Amino acid sequence: MKQHEHPTPWNRRRFLQTTATAGATAGLAALPAATALANPSRQPGSPGAGSSSTDPLGIRASFPVTEELAYLNNAAVGPLPVPVRDALHAYADNKMLRRDGAAGGKAVAGARSRFAGLFGVEEDEVALLYSTSGAENIIVNAMEWRPGDNVVVDELHFVTTFVLYRELERRAGVELRIIPSRDGVVTVDDFAARTDDRTRLLSVAWVSNRNGFRYDLPPLADLAHAHGAYLYADAIQAWGTFPTNLHEEKVDFACGNGYKWLHADFGCAPFYVRREHLDWMTADRHGHFQVAETLPGNRFRLKTSAGKLEYGGPAYGPVAAMEAALAFLGEVGVDRIATHTQALAGELREGAAALGMRMFTPPKNPSAIVSFYHGLDPERLSQALADEGVSITFQEDGALLRAGVGMFNSRDDVDRLLGVIRRLV
Repeated sequence: MKQHEHPTPWNRRRFLQTTATAGATAGLAALPAATALANPSRQPGSPGAGSSSTDPLGIRASFPVTEELAYLNNAAVGPLPVPVRDALHAYADNKMLRRDGAAGGKAVAGARSRFAGLFGVEEDEVALLYSTSGAENIIVNAMEWRPGDNVVVDELHFVTTFVLYRELERRAGVELRIIPSRDGVVTVDDFAARTDDRTRLLSVAWVSNRNGFRYDLPPLADLAHAHGAYLYADAIQAWGTFPTNLHEEKVDFACGNGYKWLHADFGCAPFYVRREHLDWMTADRHGHFQVAETLPGNRFRLKTSAGKLEYGGPAYGPVAAMEAALAFLGEVGVDRIATHTQALAGELREGAAALGMRMFTPPKNPSAIVSFYHGLDPERLSQALADEGVSITFQEDGALLRAGVGMFNSRDDVDRLLGVIRRLV
């Protein structure tokens, strides 16, 4: 679970860092408004059926949260669509009644295959981990570090990265170089100025959880590789928000959990390892799930694919949710999702700027996250949003408002958020 981004028991400081909710629960390129229409060949009830100006992708009925909230909080937790809920129910029923003992293995194979197909990789390059943080730990523990080596990151990264490399500094004498952002942006030139022949790894949040800034990965990969280093991308805010081919991105490693924009669940995090690194990549722990063949004398031949990083039995429920979620995304079309959400996020950014908000999300940044400093009393704003049924995230002790526009959101949702702010400024 990403820290500081979910509802917690009442505490003023923690409340202002987390989510403004209603009811019982608590980039942005200058693109034209999304006009994607339903494919006439789609069947009623399928993604894309019954599109309208309030439901451009024709999928709001698959997200019951839209009946209660203007849910603009996908960057915190993406709500389950009905098909994913149904897959979890089916998993639970099967476990309860023990109808198919092989169902878990089928779900693992299905999730791996669907992820590979959707993101342009081979199945043997995909491991299914429990969390995003696990991937970066595996990478760091597999590398051989020497005092004086360095890692280059930027301040827009998620907190796990800083914890991990501060510990590496302490343990191995490795230098952590942190690049400050300017107007919510970090450039390749900024990385180049801090990268040298002792740099072993560049690590970025592909899309920042703080302001939605999205990196163009190939130039960063070229920079890293020119110095004999690797590029890792935390993709938890990227998976499912725009179409991509990971081979063409040139990234060495990427990982992201399923509970945000993939609309799956906690506990299943696809981890991409470029095939050329599988020979040296080692697991940070070992167990029965890595066994490819049992040999005499309690000896074993272990897997050589990315599956060798899966040391224990997976969380089969979240894996089943992942398989269903990836199938759902494939039906909707990630290209359609990107066109719709980026256009709507652009409208939100322009509307907030027009109200005098200080923007943290840069312009012409193709992601679905919009972040700005509202300059209002956080508790008053939080209550007003809750009263109007608008769900967003507060960060930085309540000073920063972050909205994440999902595939099911409409212009009406954005207008509800802007309307609350308009009344308070």
